[in-house]
Amino acid sequence: MYRVMQLPPDVDTRELRRALWAHRIGHRITEEDKGQTLWLADPRQQEELQQLLVRWQRGEPLMPKGRASRLSSLPTSSLLTPLRLAPVTAVTLALCLVVFATMAVLGDRVIAALAIVPLGVINGSLAVGSLVEAVLGGQVWRPLSPAFLHFGWMHLIFNMLWLWYFGRQVEALQGSGRMLLIVLTAGIGANLAQYAAGTVLFGGMSGVDFALLGYVWLMSRRAPASGFFVPQMLVVFMLGWMIFTMTDMAGAVGFGNVANEAHLGGLVVGLALGWYYSWRARRQR
Repeated sequence: MYRVMQLPPDVDTRELRRALWAHRIGHRITEEDKGQTLWLADPRQQEELQQLLVRWQRGEPLMPKGRASRLSSLPTSSLLTPLRLAPVTAVTLALCLVVFATMAVLGDRVIAALAIVPLGVINGSLAVGSLVEAVLGGQVWRPLSPAFLHFGWMHLIFNMLWLWYFGRQVEALQGSGRMLLIVLTAGIGANLAQYAAGTVLFGGMSGVDFALLGYVWLMSRRAPASGFFVPQMLVVFMLGWMIFTMTDMAGAVGFGNVANEAHLGGLVVGLALGWYYSWRARRQR
């Protein structure tokens, strides 16, 4: 990242941020003691960035033509703003919230419907179906649907925070199609990895979150001109957390029953996609 300028600590940069993402200018604004610092990912976009900054300081319109007209019909504070800017991320997050609320009303019936295999109770014992038979029988949602299950407020909140943090960046820089690809492949890959470990009662979007982490990190390292950015300490924290939950110490302090294989499976999918698309970006330069 390249330091561009320092802004006053109390200046509102939301409009500038939206415009920079809309113009596909990779950037970062950090909070520091003396104010806000604007960083640029690709120095080749320096001139375009400076032009936007001049227009922003003059109070002129910043959004690209076409997109500005589409966005002007709704206020900035509209609840539909996240859906416009990051539709796949917003819809995925909303589905998780809906499923969580439905679980509070219908309980185990939701889990049975969305678990990776059909579940039931026969003569007081848990009956577990076959994934292959379920999919061939038309229940094609089961390889993906466990990603939308969350078993507590903290589980839900942390997964949604990381989904929103990384997902918006992917959609802003590479579009909704790329984000949808990551959600589908990582969600299914993480679930199948956990199922292969012999577990059927699991859920959560954390496998997708780790895939997004791996993807964004590799894109930022191998193709810095792509505009992706992730703090190295965040990478260390999330990878450290994944390793910690694999140890016996996690269970001793109340973090047992973690879908470790799903985390690892999602991370592998994200790294694979990140390696491929960063390779493509390097070839196109």
